[in-house]
Amino acid sequence: MPAHSWTLQPIHFVDFEGNLSSGILEFGAATVLGGEVVASATALCRPTGRVRTEDTAVHGLDAGALSDKRPFADEFERFSRLRETGPLASHFSGAENSLIKSVWPYPRQSPDFGAGGTDWGPWVDTGRLYPQFYRGLRSARLEDLVADFNLLEKLDALAAKVCPEGRRRFHAALYDALAGALLLARLAEEPSLRDKSPAWLLAMSTLDGARRGELSQPELF
Repeated sequence: MPAHSWTLQPIHFVDFEGNLSSGILEFGAATVLGGEVVASATALCRPTGRVRTEDTAVHGLDAGALSDKRPFADEFERFSRLRETGPLASHFSGAENSLIKSVWPYPRQSPDFGAGGTDWGPWVDTGRLYPQFYRGLRSARLEDLVADFNLLEKLDALAAKVCPEGRRRFHAALYDALAGALLLARLAEEPSLRDKSPAWLLAMSTLDGARRGELSQPELF
């Protein structure tokens, strides 16, 4: 395997439950390395705003049960450390990027990993990658991709080991992070994809043609 392969670079898959109004109520992070999920972390977080009933119906988190938790802002050291050691990843990364920047506009350091990163991004985005690599998908939804690529059994087995009880389902942060991490890890099984560089993977994760050209430039040499 080439020394520049993205599979040799830790990539940290991140998922948040919550929104800009309530703040981040739960985070999940799963690290992918060598085509495997090698580490994970999660915690519930105290709201910084109103938690709407309709949001609770989706993610199962209510303000009363979170009132004694630490705020997400206390996790700066953890997320800065992740960003220093590898690119962040998400499934449709716009929400995660907006939420993390609403708390901390910039990380402590932002290594570019060959892709010119200047803050929390650019992100590896499985929501953008899968429709490009696999034509004719019925959907790019996280749940549908996990089912269609036969990853549900593996996801549930992994969740049983690392997810808190009651949070082993979609729309729970670590469960969703693990689901995305397994989708990312699965790409390492594709001969045409596993030898690409981290910069290439980041480039393919953006729909901005000019930005993709900038990020892809290292692949030309």
